Order: sequence, then structure tokens, then C-alpha cells
Amino acid sequence: MKRVFLIVLDSFGIGEMEDADEYGDKGTNTLRSVASSPEFDLPNMGALGLFNIDGVDCKEKVSAPTAKIARMREASKGKDTTIGHWEIAGILSGQPLPTYPEGFPEEVLTPFCERTGRGVLCNLPYSGTQVIQEYGDEHMSTGDLIVYTSADSVFQIAAHEEIVPLEQLYEYCRIARDILQGKHGVGRVIARPFIGPCKGQFTRTSHRHDFSMLPPETTMLDQLKSAGKDVIAVGKINDIFAGKGITEYVYTQGNAEGIERTLEYMDRDFEGLCFINLVDYDMLYGHRNDVDGYAAALTYFDRKLPELLGKMRDEDILMLTADHGCDPGYTISTDHSREHTPFIMYGKSVNPVNLGTRDTFADIGATVLDYFGIKPEFAGTSML
Repeated sequence: MKRVFLIVLDSFGIGEMEDADEYGDKGTNTLRSVASSPEFDLPNMGALGLFNIDGVDCKEKVSAPTAKIARMREASKGKDTTIGHWEIAGILSGQPLPTYPEGFPEEVLTPFCERTGRGVLCNLPYSGTQVIQEYGDEHMSTGDLIVYTSADSVFQIAAHEEIVPLEQLYEYCRIARDILQGKHGVGRVIARPFIGPCKGQFTRTSHRHDFSMLPPETTMLDQLKSAGKDVIAVGKINDIFAGKGITEYVYTQGNAEGIERTLEYMDRDFEGLCFINLVDYDMLYGHRNDVDGYAAALTYFDRKLPELLGKMRDEDILMLTADHGCDPGYTISTDHSREHTPFIMYGKSVNPVNLGTRDTFADIGATVLDYFGIKPEFAGTSML
């Protein structure tokens, strides 16, 4: 019974790509930044071969890595979660998804306000933690929705849970998703609920929910499902793919729960893919320039890695990768960074070797399909 556990360490980049300057990301290196922290200690990932990957020079290499390794180059245009995950699954995006550095135009906001019956506050790129402090009181007094974006292709709606009940907020997001199509087809509409009595005491809750664009092409998930395999999504994977190609999913409230759900699936019988996203690196630390927090979160994962490896069966494969960078040491910006990502593949049937630098994340999807004897319907080359 073959199983693949594909874990995305969200935003764990390992060094700028060749075109990083086109994205304002010259000099970014998430791994190097966090490796400078006293909280950073990854002996288990190091033994697999993390520090032997092309271009990684922040820690000592091991003489004999136990996993197959590669440095992944993103072929798509962009550096966001949706495009990164879609490319891992086989979709190469020739055009970046739309972004709104000056806020959303009236042709988007007017129908949104008409259909929700509420006004809009902010409408600018903003830090999610700051925007609720600056606009939260006005939101509570008026009922207007806090709409904001970032450097990514996102339309985010923040609302207090006592002013806008969760299901109503989710319905507003569905309305926005329906409006944001075509040239305004952002990658994700995100519900950002918060609580608290007043400015300075507002805090975001764990009830975030993403409403993604439907993947426009066939992915490895579709092909696995069509072949009768299980496709299990842990964390925000189901949202990123709008449920397309997924047979079972579970949401999580952070990395620790994501790891625990993965361990539970490792105890279950299934044949196919368990696709996991661990979001805290990006959401809690990268976007907040928290080097020590990011490093500590990686160290926590490294401490849990032996438990994950210990549950692997003879035909299991574990893959570790990322979807983009978010260098917490790059103080010019708190946005995602255009970086290479790591690829680590471990299993009893996997020959440890360094595959150098690959030209597309889609090689990961092709590798998963190849393991199940399925020919990919997209541009990608298996690394088996």
C-alpha cells in the first residue's frame, strides 16, 4: 500500500531566485536569516540533507545525506501561496495573479457593498494585525467591513465576531469571490475574524477561512483522485485548491495541530497522497519579521521529525518542500520573497542523491504521480 506524505513548510525559502530583483527581493534568504538565531537547531533535517542542497551555505553539510535532495526553482510568475502550491501540483502560471498596491477599484467595491449591504474601511495593503487596531473601533461603531490586501493576490475581509457572525462573514467572502473573476481574479479571498473590546486589545481568531480560485487546469490531485487514490488535505490545502481533486480534508489551527493530524493519518490505512501545509512559519513569523519565532518553529518541527519518520511504512515516502520565501530578516518588507525552495524526499525505496537545481516545482507533482504509475498531464519531470 503506497502512501506519500507531502509537507509544505509554508514560506521556507532557501535563497533568492535569479529574478528576485524584479520582485523587489534582491538578497532575500529565509533559511540564512533564521539560521542566525539562537533558536535554530535542525539536526534531523540536516541529516536528511537540508544543508547539502545547492546554494545553502549557512550550516555545515553532512558527508552522507539520508534523503534525495534538490533545490527547486519556481517557473511561474509570482511568489504567493496559491501559485506556489498550484505549481507543486502541476500548474505553471505564465501571468502573475492581480495585486492591488493602491487598493481595489470601484468596479470591485461598488457591487461588493451593494450585495453585502455594508460599507468598506481601509482598502489598502496593510498588516493584518495592524489593520484591526487602526480600523477596529470604527468597524464596531459602523458595521462597515475592513477590506485590505497585501503584496499578494488577496482580498481580505476583517470583521469582529460579535458584529459580523462567522457564517455571515464567510458569506461575504463568497460574494467577493463571485465578483473577483476575470481580470480581478485574485488568488484568494480571506476571512479574517477578530475579537476584543477596543483598540489595543483586538486579536485575530483561529477562524480564518480562505476562498480560492478554482485551479484552471488538471493537477496531480485530479489525476490521483481519478485513478481511485486517496487525496487527503491537512491545513489550508483544501482551500488553496478550492476542494478540487481532494477526497478528504481537515483544517488545523497551527503547525502543532497540523503535525499531530499528520501523525494520525500515518496510523491509518490508505493509498495515495496526504498533502499538508504548515502555515505558522509564514503567517506568524515571516510576515512579522520574527526571526527567532520562525527559527523556534522550525526547531519544533525538527524535534517532531523522528516521530514522523518512525511511523513510516516500507512503501511510504515523505517529501518536504515550500511554496515561496518570506524572509523574516529582510526588514525592507514583510511580504513573501521570490526564493528557491528545498526538496527533501525520504523513504526505504528512495536512493539518497543530490539532484541539483530543478527548473519547476511541478517536478514534485510529477514525482508523486510517477510513484503511483500515473503519467502526468502537465509539464514536470519525475525525480524518482
